[in-house]
Amino acid sequence: MLLLSLCMLSMLALPLWHKADPLTHQELTLGAFGFTAANMPAPAGPVWVIAVLAFASSVVATYEIFQFRNRLGQLKLGTLNLLLIVATFGAAFYFAGRGEVNLNIKLEGQYQPAFYLPTVALILNLLANRFIRRDEQHVRSSYDRLR
Repeated sequence: MLLLSLCMLSMLALPLWHKADPLTHQELTLGAFGFTAANMPAPAGPVWVIAVLAFASSVVATYEIFQFRNRLGQLKLGTLNLLLIVATFGAAFYFAGRGEVNLNIKLEGQYQPAFYLPTVALILNLLANRFIRRDEQHVRSSYDRLR
């Protein structure tokens, strides 16, 4: 869960998507807080939603670490985090698509490393939930044996 939190926090600092037009020397880069444009006006829109969702996911994962005594609560927080990560990925994909339209349509933009971090975080979240569930089943079977 700590790695998940670090993935989502590093998403705030790294670029998500980049597109450059070599003929007009226009460049457009999508970050978690907004578009950065060179030689052109930056598109408007609530891109900060990506940053809010990524930060919320990081906070939930960090809080989930300290809920080790309440495994069912951890599973619920893991499900919430799953939804936040999917929403972050969807928002990043949506705004990258909106940026794609603002520059030469014939050229394709490149997804940067931060775009793939929610996928890594999603896998880490699924693994954490799996092991939490396995631990809960182990504790219940041990408790039943003692009874």
